Amino acid sequence: MFKNICVIDGRGGGIGASIIKYLRAEFEENIELLALGTNVIATSQMLRAGANKGGSGENAICLNAAKADCIVGTISITWANSMLGELTPNMARAVTSSPAVKILIPLCQEPIEIIGTSDEPLPHLLEKMVKKIKEMIKNV
Repeated sequence: MFKNICVIDGRGGGIGASIIKYLRAEFEENIELLALGTNVIATSQMLRAGANKGGSGENAICLNAAKADCIVGTISITWANSMLGELTPNMARAVTSSPAVKILIPLCQEPIEIIGTSDEPLPHLLEKMVKKIKEMIKNV
């Protein structure tokens, strides 16, 4: 089983909070959820949603991404300067360089179109994310 799952989000933390609610509903207290926000507001929203611990800013994301078993967030956590510039190049590098399994939701506010993805509402994408994590935990 994954020892810790890092959920990374920025701006208002709404998507990260939704991710944490879905994971907490499925796994209850059987997983450790670490909220990593590009800012304090995002981190606090994720903590309110049920994360065990939280950290904010570049250093928190860079340090903890390297130690994570699994990183979850939108695909934009892998793009330098996304989230209106909140996600720094170092943060993106830390996420993509981490040995952790990455489960990314294909949502972004950048002018990028990802071919092969479907336009599904966030709740459907979160259900798929939970299903994938369950499958991965069974195989660990």
